[in-house]
Amino acid sequence: MANVTVIGAQWGDEGKGKIVDWLASRADAVVRFQGGHNAGHTLVIDGKTYKLSLLPSGIVSGTLSVIGNGVVLDPWALRDEVAKIEGQGVSVTDENLAIADNCPLILPLHRDLDALRETAAGKGKIGTTGRGIGPAYEDKVGRRAIRVCDLAHLDTLEPQLDRLCAHHDALRAGFGQPPVDRAALLEELRAIAPFVLRFAQPVWKRLKKVRRAGAKILFEGAQGVLLDVDHGTYPFVTSSNTVSGTAASGSGLGPNSTGFVLGIVKAYTTRVGSGPFPTELEDEIGQRLGERGHEFGTVTGRKRRVGWFDAVLVRQSCAISGVTGIALTKIDVLDGLEKVAICTGYRLRGKVYDYLPSHAADQAGCEPIYEEMPGWHESTAGARSYADLPANAIKYIQRIQELIECPVALVSTSPERDDTILMRDPFVD
Repeated sequence: MANVTVIGAQWGDEGKGKIVDWLASRADAVVRFQGGHNAGHTLVIDGKTYKLSLLPSGIVSGTLSVIGNGVVLDPWALRDEVAKIEGQGVSVTDENLAIADNCPLILPLHRDLDALRETAAGKGKIGTTGRGIGPAYEDKVGRRAIRVCDLAHLDTLEPQLDRLCAHHDALRAGFGQPPVDRAALLEELRAIAPFVLRFAQPVWKRLKKVRRAGAKILFEGAQGVLLDVDHGTYPFVTSSNTVSGTAASGSGLGPNSTGFVLGIVKAYTTRVGSGPFPTELEDEIGQRLGERGHEFGTVTGRKRRVGWFDAVLVRQSCAISGVTGIALTKIDVLDGLEKVAICTGYRLRGKVYDYLPSHAADQAGCEPIYEEMPGWHESTAGARSYADLPANAIKYIQRIQELIECPVALVSTSPERDDTILMRDPFVD
């Protein structure tokens, strides 16, 4: 298999950025296929930290980086991110960055609507990033989106604006807001168009050429399977499909192109925002894991909720997304604990479940069933060989493999790119 698809197998924030960067140095192209700038990937290379939201992680290593049609693109956020990373010495040109010309745009009116809805929802809020992701996807499926290719035809945009504003003006009126300022929106689009269009192209065609040449393509997912709009903890989910199958539709390549599916899994569990979390720890251990793991959202800065490893959820994610092998990250955060625990099932109204039920009330009522294991006092930080890991850490990894019914392909022992133990090579296996 020449290609690899990387997805998060929990609620996001699993450390995909480091793993994708490690793989990107061996790939010929890296493709973002869903989500928007609500994603946050942190790369640490030679002690230097790069924080990306829209740009594929391959951009730092100079690998061809592609933003696929499955992404919703905020052109102003992209401009700011490019400027920031160029300030860190990374070159971004039309040679190493390509944007799908059929990619939908996130507009200021989408950000407005996102904020208005969350404010009005009160206790029922979803916990979005407020960046307009959901409203932009709504307009895409409602067939009223403005796309990248439209930036080259702004003089004929009026009919599309009619459809778009008819929808949004009615919503804005319901929130007591004035109609969309169409003239101002057009001026903003005219100003940003030259920047975006320099990267725009039919990326499916370019990727087809890359694939025919026998090159390695890395598909980079955002968020995690448990945030998938179909398969996640609905309604506390993102607005796109985050499973591996989306790599095909979100890039323009067929389903036989996704190759080895690598699920990124943290050695414990975290999530940001509202929603069910069966193994959440609100004690000293949870606080310790959060502090040691620096558990704050890359995009929002919000403190992440922390809990024990949930094998039920990860097994479910691996099955739904066809995961070939997992990359286990942040195992060093567990160093020094007397005991570690793994959730092996749930108890709900006297019945034991080996999966997470679909209904939100059932999810919230699930009580975890734990299996305890001895911890380890030796350090795993920076280990680059399986033999360098403490015996109890190895037992923990082996037990995780058994419970999730999926092998471990990589183990990450620090944020640094090279602190990675390779057990199964996704590009050749």
